[in-house]
Amino acid sequence: MKIDGGASGRWTETIEGARRAEAAGYDGVWIPETNHDPFLLCQMAIQGTTEVMVGTSIAVAFARNPMTTAMVANDLHALSSGRFVLGLGSQIKPHIEKRFSMPWSNPAPRMREFILAMRHIWSCWNEGTKLEFRGDFYTHTLMNPFFNPGPNPHGVPKVFLAGVGELMTEAAGETCDGFLAHGFTTDRYLREVTLPALERGLDKAGRSREDFAISLPLFIVTGRDDAEMAVAKTGVKAQIAFYGSTPAYRGVLELHGWGDLQTELNTLSKQGKWVEMGQLLDDEVLEAFSVVAEPAHVGSAIHARCGNDVDRISFYAPYQAAAGVWDEILADLKSA
Repeated sequence: MKIDGGASGRWTETIEGARRAEAAGYDGVWIPETNHDPFLLCQMAIQGTTEVMVGTSIAVAFARNPMTTAMVANDLHALSSGRFVLGLGSQIKPHIEKRFSMPWSNPAPRMREFILAMRHIWSCWNEGTKLEFRGDFYTHTLMNPFFNPGPNPHGVPKVFLAGVGELMTEAAGETCDGFLAHGFTTDRYLREVTLPALERGLDKAGRSREDFAISLPLFIVTGRDDAEMAVAKTGVKAQIAFYGSTPAYRGVLELHGWGDLQTELNTLSKQGKWVEMGQLLDDEVLEAFSVVAEPAHVGSAIHARCGNDVDRISFYAPYQAAAGVWDEILADLKSA
């Protein structure tokens, strides 16, 4: 199991954050798309490091098109000497239509086609094949030498896809090199919904699980005393509640018989009652989504929870932990 870190979504801290992650022993650094361009931040992280994987988690696919995304991913893969991973996600309909002013329809089939189109483009550049991709959502049929960067010395970048629903997850198994599981994923949902959907996708492509990697950002609730644990619980509950209010993620709660909780959270979110949302979650819900343990026991709890199913993990901790806690947990995981 590889352990990844994250660099800040603020450009002023990206280079130093990536350097610290590499020095601490993390295997990779994921860059989010929040209030800065994730590819620019990846470039900064790449130039500040020499060994770690650097990837987007995630870049919003439907805010872009296959050609522009293929180009920037190809450039970053070359710049990083083969260390770049293109992590894509769909976002949700209101953001695509109202924030990016881009079309939204049939997200899973559209994403599948987006990734296949990129692979056709990369094949054109790397293998000299004719660019002749015609789909329901994207068409790419023009590539002359002036716009062709030629073969990438490090090959084609790996593509990871984020998803929660079964159709998007299946598309990841069929078209991608890896899957970015959502933090809003319980152990039960992973085994009963996510893994079977990935297997269906892999079967369509004639591939096996060994050809594929699963990355999971794990909510971690930890602290060295009761006060620190209380702060951690409050922060994680608030983040779980935020995700739980999203209708697209209702299925995760429904699997556990908590569908009514999603309705309550969604109602409170529309009222702006963010504090009250976190207070709706009891410890049973918290522990379904999180690893809850003292620092010395977090590593063993992670291995027990997902060690046989997940290839990469990262720590999802929406709170300020005490100094040295994550280094201690990382060292414990590495030794195991």
